[in-house]
Amino acid sequence: MVVAGGALVAQQVLVSRYAGAVETQDLFGNAAAAGSEQKVSDIKGPLNILLVGIDPRSDEQTPLSDSIIVAHIPADMKQAYLFSIPRDLVVDIPPFAKTGFKGGRSKINAAMGYGSAVGNGKHDVVQGFDLLAKTVGQLTGIPTFDAGAIINFNGFKAIVEAMGGVTMTIDQNVKSEHLQPNGKPRPRLSRCADNSCAHPYYGPQAEYKKGTYHLQAWQALDYVRQRYGLPRGDYDRQRHQQQFIKAMAKQALSKNVITNPAKLDAVLKAAGKALIFDGNGHSIVDWGFAMKNMRSDDMTLIKLPGNSIIDNGKYRGEELDSSAKDFFAAVRQDQVRNFIFRNPEYINTNS
Repeated sequence: MVVAGGALVAQQVLVSRYAGAVETQDLFGNAAAAGSEQKVSDIKGPLNILLVGIDPRSDEQTPLSDSIIVAHIPADMKQAYLFSIPRDLVVDIPPFAKTGFKGGRSKINAAMGYGSAVGNGKHDVVQGFDLLAKTVGQLTGIPTFDAGAIINFNGFKAIVEAMGGVTMTIDQNVKSEHLQPNGKPRPRLSRCADNSCAHPYYGPQAEYKKGTYHLQAWQALDYVRQRYGLPRGDYDRQRHQQQFIKAMAKQALSKNVITNPAKLDAVLKAAGKALIFDGNGHSIVDWGFAMKNMRSDDMTLIKLPGNSIIDNGKYRGEELDSSAKDFFAAVRQDQVRNFIFRNPEYINTNS
């Protein structure tokens, strides 16, 4: 939605409404570090944007980042490269003074949790984002991110509902772990009510067959959340999530949305409720206008090669192929186009 924002706003009244609807927070901890107002430069490439998807949780629950996506935009701002960080990637998480976390090695999706504690058993997802951003920055070598967003998965569902569904190409047969064919939750085994087992559900499953379909909101969100039973597990899910973002952008820019004032207004309001945004001094509308010439066809989906870590027969997490270091260097040097020309296997071909 950040990439597509500029093309969505067609009237000044909608611009004002959209800007006011999106919650803006200091996701990178810059306000405390700066201590005063700083001059904000124009939005110019190259740019790196950190997008984090979470499940809705109360402030008494530890937040986990179920989806971590970096969008790299070259200096000419004519293209966007999206790559996902595996949620189970084992990394070094840096110390975080705000929570007293001393640093350690763990799965990257735990970083948000380690950074979120604010006392009295409460958690702040915004503060947790700060540590996650530092962790992703340490992994990739990206010194700072130019913008960031926390995206609520239920908010994504509301956006797709407002658009009237989304057309997606499903690239492999998938069975839902969570939902029945009618969209209702699958029943859970009583002995697993405490989440003590990996697959606590039973009964009929929603299925998604290879092909191109116009999906309802619950179907699209359910499809992109599945990883169990897939040949490449979370790597397949990462690809599906990237495809979903690209399909959403295409749908939002279609004539049946942007030329329909009522639908457009509903989409903008739903997007506002779905996001917590930090544009480093620029509003979501500023970013939208900066990206106004970009379309979904200008998005290239990148896959980072990796493998599971198995220790004494037990799954410990994921590790990236050594070539990922070269890819991250290409991101920092704004040479991604040249890198994927030499390494075409990094392109998600089913995008």
